[in-house]
Amino acid sequence: MRETNGGDRSCEWPGCPDDGDFRAPKSPNALREYRWFCLAHIRQYNASWNYYAGMSEAEVEAETRRDSVWRRPSWPFGGAARIDGSGAPLGDPFGLFGEARADGGERPARTAEERAMIVLDLNPPITTTAVKARYKELVKRHHPDANGGDKASEERFKQINSAYETIMNSLGA
Repeated sequence: MRETNGGDRSCEWPGCPDDGDFRAPKSPNALREYRWFCLAHIRQYNASWNYYAGMSEAEVEAETRRDSVWRRPSWPFGGAARIDGSGAPLGDPFGLFGEARADGGERPARTAEERAMIVLDLNPPITTTAVKARYKELVKRHHPDANGGDKASEERFKQINSAYETIMNSLGA
């Protein structure tokens, strides 16, 4: 970001005599504190800037999620939403927000991936690790050998295998 400082600041790059007309955050933890550089050095500084440096994968994921809602609190649709201060929930006759429909039914899964996630009892976002762990758990529970050849378990086992294959294919794994 270019800001005119009237020549009040010099470039903070060691040994640079030019004016520092361009500001850059000091660190990811001090985004509103700035260092000032000349054009050549702001380019160098920006090229080496990595906001996520030193963060674990979980911290990066959490940071991305907070950014997706502009760092404002958010709530799931339907649950705590209120039209006014009365405490009456928003109406959801078609079940679009996860509540039951007016006719008592639930919204059917629209895609093969949604149906597979229902079979495996998974909620997005999903990872291959989570899918594999859930698959392993369900296979142990519903394998025909573990249930004495029970036909219901055999059918459930087939559904689990099909769902696993569908999700893994959609994840590109």
